[in-house]
Amino acid sequence: MKSAELTAIGPAEKVVRCIDVADPGAPGEGEVVVDIIACSINPADILLIEGNYATKPQTPCPHGIEGAGTVSAVGSGVTGLKVGDKVMSLARTNWVQQIRDRAETFIRLPAEVDLAQAAMLKVNVATAHLMLTTYVPLAKGDWVIQDAANSGVGVDLIRLAHADGIRTVNIVRRAELIEPLKKLGADVVIVDGPDLAQRVANETGGAQIKLGIDAVGGSAIGRLTDCVGESGTVVNYGLLSGEDCQINAFNFVFRDIKLVGFWLAKIMRELEFSEIQAMYEKLSARLVDGTIHVDIEASYPLEKVSDAMAHAKRESRGGKVQLRPNG
Repeated sequence: MKSAELTAIGPAEKVVRCIDVADPGAPGEGEVVVDIIACSINPADILLIEGNYATKPQTPCPHGIEGAGTVSAVGSGVTGLKVGDKVMSLARTNWVQQIRDRAETFIRLPAEVDLAQAAMLKVNVATAHLMLTTYVPLAKGDWVIQDAANSGVGVDLIRLAHADGIRTVNIVRRAELIEPLKKLGADVVIVDGPDLAQRVANETGGAQIKLGIDAVGGSAIGRLTDCVGESGTVVNYGLLSGEDCQINAFNFVFRDIKLVGFWLAKIMRELEFSEIQAMYEKLSARLVDGTIHVDIEASYPLEKVSDAMAHAKRESRGGKVQLRPNG
């Protein structure tokens, strides 16, 4: 059986390789075996591999935050899954042809779901959903502002918000992104700049924006925070700039803006399996009805995992890069 192995911390295209490993064997009591059909390569994967994440794994080790596939064998005592079921893996070792693990490691998916799309459900879609629903109560017509709006999370957030009647202001770095994001349902798309707050106020009619979502940090989160209404909340979930958050203290002291951090892995550890399952059942239905759809730019076999890593690191891609462990 083939698996992708992280050999050391370093450049992803150099330190991840395809190796042969033993087959997982028959499932034990309470276990299932899953054939992994599609795996996504996320920014968090690259950050972890290159030593820029919250934790550093001991190498060599398997890796892969996301994966989806079909159940190929079921052990005794398993009642919620059967052979042939489509599932999403909650494991973090998904860049492999087969996984054997406890049944609770897998979320059963609708039979009609596209597994390539399901392989992008665990991280980005859940992140967008939880940031929209956890921190501020939002109703139809309310406004949310986000930067990195053309990112995977950004696109999912636009689609989810649009489907629920929540209006979005979307900050980008390039004017050519404006029309594509509007076609996805974005209400306002605006290029970042020093006069951002005034231009956002003009575009929204001076609306009180309750929630800001930042993936950039640096000075960008400061400009985004200036756009959020009094007593609003700003959620930071990334530092794409490579710089710490830079926000004018006036926003905290006199405007009562709150800044909170979001890390999906921490939230998932605090949820019961039943809660995780219910959330992904809801989100997988959004895949089936077309609310959520992510473009895939390229797919690679495990044997070409180094090429896949290099491709995933390119800027200005037109879609996700995936691995297809079983062809």
